[in-house]
Amino acid sequence: MEANILVGGPKQFWPTNFEQVATEHAQDFIWVGADQGAVALCELGISPNLAIGDFDSASSRDQFLVQVRAQKIISARSEKDYTDTQLAVLMTEKYFPQVDKINIYGATGGRLDHLLANIFLVLGPEFEHLATKVRLFDYQNSVSFYLPGEYQLLKEAQMTYLAFIPLTAVKNLNLFNTKYRLAKAEFDRPISLASNEFMEEKAHFAFSEGVVCVIQSRD
Repeated sequence: MEANILVGGPKQFWPTNFEQVATEHAQDFIWVGADQGAVALCELGISPNLAIGDFDSASSRDQFLVQVRAQKIISARSEKDYTDTQLAVLMTEKYFPQVDKINIYGATGGRLDHLLANIFLVLGPEFEHLATKVRLFDYQNSVSFYLPGEYQLLKEAQMTYLAFIPLTAVKNLNLFNTKYRLAKAEFDRPISLASNEFMEEKAHFAFSEGVVCVIQSRD
């Protein structure tokens, strides 16, 4: 089963089909709203399985909407150790352990510090075991995370570019059947290997140490 987490990033950065999927296939997912994301889900007519946040910027109307529609609410202090997104991921794992994919929407397009916190989320020791479950989506990017191993990537519809981004020191990075290939490359710091491309509908890559972020994107 998949969980969809909506956080409070600008609506114009949502995937173009997000509202349609959310309204027509709501029953197919676990829905979690983080702060303003919970409000947005309620406005779409979705009753979040879980709403999380301090709701410090929500109006009285929005707070009432979440209280009426959300199946469970977890209140968080505005001054806390985790961001709303991080807390949403942790609580999704806690309350819905059957979930094998955690899709996060609304995580891009706003403040850069929030964006970086969302990208670096999987590096925390309490999140690393979830790395391969977590994905971020917006209207022109999909972001996935990988731990050491060998993987096959499927080209997503309408996506043009492929980027491999070591988030940590990485050893023995191999890129197969991509436009730009690598063999046993090593990096001692984060770096963006951007603007690669699929040569066919599938690509393969492998590495032996570190954490790698993979982005499929379009202009």
